[in-house]
Amino acid sequence: MPAAPSASLARPLTVGAAFVAGTALQLRQAALWDAPAYAALLAVAAAIVIWLLRARWQRAALLAVLALALATALLAFAATGLRAGWRLADALPAELEGRDLVVVGVVAGLPQRSAEALRFRLEVESARAGPAVLTLPPRLAIGWYARGSETLPALQAGQRWQLTLRLKRPHGAMNPHGFDHELWLFEQGVRATGYVRGSPGAGNRLLAPPSGASLDRLRQSVRDAIVTRLADSPAAGVLAALAVGDQAAIERDDWALYRNTGVAHLMSISGLHVTMFAWLAGLAVHWAWRRSGRAMLWCPAPLAARWGGLAAALAYAAFAGWGVPAQRTVLMLATATLIGAAGLRWSWPLVWGAAAVVVTALDPWALLQPGFWLSFVAVGLLLASSEVRGPAAPADAPVHEPAHASAHGSDRASSARASFACAAPSRWRTGLARVRAALHEGLRTQAIATLGLAPLTLVFFQQLSLVSFAANLVAIPLVTLLITPLALLGTVFAPLWVAAAFVVEALNGLLRWLASPGWAVWSVPAAPPWAVAVALAGGALALLPLPWRVRALGLPMLLPLLAPHVERPAEGAFELIAVDVGQGNAVLLRTARHTLLYDAGPQYSREADAGERVLLPLLRALGEARLDTLLLSHRDTDHVGGAAALLRGLPVVQLLSSLESTHALLALALERGAAVQACAAGQRWQWDGVEFELLHPSAQALQQAELHKARPNTLSCLLRVRGQWGGTARTALLTGDLERAQEQRLVAEHGAALASDVMLVPHHGSKTSSSAGFLDAVAPRIALVQAGYRNRFGHPAAEVLARYQARGIAVVDSANCGAWRYGAEGATCWRREAGRYWHAPGHPPDAALSDGLEVASPPDPVDATD
Repeated sequence: MPAAPSASLARPLTVGAAFVAGTALQLRQAALWDAPAYAALLAVAAAIVIWLLRARWQRAALLAVLALALATALLAFAATGLRAGWRLADALPAELEGRDLVVVGVVAGLPQRSAEALRFRLEVESARAGPAVLTLPPRLAIGWYARGSETLPALQAGQRWQLTLRLKRPHGAMNPHGFDHELWLFEQGVRATGYVRGSPGAGNRLLAPPSGASLDRLRQSVRDAIVTRLADSPAAGVLAALAVGDQAAIERDDWALYRNTGVAHLMSISGLHVTMFAWLAGLAVHWAWRRSGRAMLWCPAPLAARWGGLAAALAYAAFAGWGVPAQRTVLMLATATLIGAAGLRWSWPLVWGAAAVVVTALDPWALLQPGFWLSFVAVGLLLASSEVRGPAAPADAPVHEPAHASAHGSDRASSARASFACAAPSRWRTGLARVRAALHEGLRTQAIATLGLAPLTLVFFQQLSLVSFAANLVAIPLVTLLITPLALLGTVFAPLWVAAAFVVEALNGLLRWLASPGWAVWSVPAAPPWAVAVALAGGALALLPLPWRVRALGLPMLLPLLAPHVERPAEGAFELIAVDVGQGNAVLLRTARHTLLYDAGPQYSREADAGERVLLPLLRALGEARLDTLLLSHRDTDHVGGAAALLRGLPVVQLLSSLESTHALLALALERGAAVQACAAGQRWQWDGVEFELLHPSAQALQQAELHKARPNTLSCLLRVRGQWGGTARTALLTGDLERAQEQRLVAEHGAALASDVMLVPHHGSKTSSSAGFLDAVAPRIALVQAGYRNRFGHPAAEVLARYQARGIAVVDSANCGAWRYGAEGATCWRREAGRYWHAPGHPPDAALSDGLEVASPPDPVDATD
């Protein structure tokens, strides 16, 4: 007896879900197994399949499906593990880090130029260190930094260069709810990063003009032409992003605007653009194909339209840089096209599931990207709702013709057109009806996408644009049907770029108006896994085509995600999080009802800083709706680089600092409504039973600094925090870039009263700080070093580490630990807590606490890549 339709649908979906689940489980591995272990799993999977083929398993269909699902999961797990091992095998040998290497390679992709640097990918052809020939990872991410008045070369895709490079293994900041830079590099096959040593000349020279990479050279010429044509227009970056996939060309403020209005997905080559391009191309092919009787006899128009749309999507994705989102979309379209070409009449869940399996098989690490889930869930919701409503378009619409239509479809389509034309009282009424139907469909589609993706957006980003529905109603048709086509057609007729820029600027004006209310963006804390699972199930239940009484049950299931419980320290206790910001300081202190941030991390470049990239996402995820105090120890950019972004992105009640009265940050703080005060010694306050006290600088030193310029380090604000938990007093001392002379003065004034459990190592472990007398007075059990991996200053210095080691003080540095959390539950390193096999391993925190010393990597004297 044939299986019921629901059963025939459930079985392949179960097997497909098992493949995705097996892949996802492997991605949870902290370390890879040896290859024989994965090979053994493959053997087990093969044995299960052989048993199923030989046994009379039809009598126990459920058992057979479960067995096949298990075999599929084992296959996915093992195959992903083996692929990961092959990719990790391309790692840069540790002994080559920090050495000058002469590398010959070809510039790949689009070189990115900013005011201070060039960034590009280099495909390695050969490498040597002195006379020794080396084997390097095949693909490198390189920076070339301007020094003084030096003019950087005009790099072009396809050029062959000989460069002196200094390389290191991929290493990024590791923070809760932060961007995983190491995963991003791993997925793209970049297994080493570095920078060019020296100036263009004998050591760094062009060996050959562009010869290969013709597509990349074409893309670069188009981008440069757009930038030249629209040199004075802020829209140039948007057009370059939409035409050739150069997202880095979009200005930082514009990205913030697009995020706050929920249209950022439109400003890069996303699945929407590729799908829309395929759809338009398919319509054109369908229209032309149906006008050729010979073509119709050779291949049905709907099938030709699908192949034509796929070819167009492939061409557009390649021209736009073949980014990961575009790759996923092309794979999904290819899967649907092949299913149709094979004459298979699969329902939408099977096509949708097959596309997910294909994408997962070819790019397993896509499962860790928010874009994968957002795009596939959006497509699934729209397909599900469309199936329930049934086709609304007229009979001649190609999107509703089956992929298996015969060559006689043209006759039926002609009859349908004739019937439709006779039934319509007039062409304008038909056109008006189509416009109304299109508007209704657009509103329905946007409503489903906005509501359906809202829970996932909150899960991934902890914020939601409340104006995104209105913004996307305008932005989607403008960007997909007008701006993007004009950007592409401008490659043939350049004046069209001017028209496209006018539309972009008009759209930006509308988006700024929409984003102006304070309620435009809604943030929620990160929810625990159980709350995420319940909320996603509730969202699916509310949107699926079910009776309203059943769908209403999904709404209360959303509450754990919309209003999750925020964990905070108990009364009298504090929590300290030393955030991993690279080379710079940023320490978050939380009490039962208050929050203080000590320093705001560095500015990485003109386009990026720790405030926007690291601190704001972390604060949103922790449920911090405001900062009660932002304390900036001194003016150095590795301590205040992210402050402006914080002041603009989050309410700040008070700004404490040693900044001079004319500093721009003070004016910005006053403009944003924050109280501004100098961090003079002697200030004390208490929050929720926790005591805070400033020990340095003196009010007299701050006054003198206003008259006579002083070294910023000498004015570093020294903050002592004292709380208790478990019946024991706990003290933390935050020191900024304090130097030896100030340390000695503090010892003379306070002596043993400086004693603390935890101390932020002064000046990141510089030789000018951590004097013996100061360490004896503070006598910390744990010392924190916030410094970049292989930073150019050589922090922490070996002789400084030796002083800590001699006193039995455990040193935990952010390069090895990632974010370090200290509170009533103990101390944890995020790099160990959340580390996966693609992450740099670092040193385990228990070794740091028991042995008393973190062995730092040999410092790199000149490294601006962190």
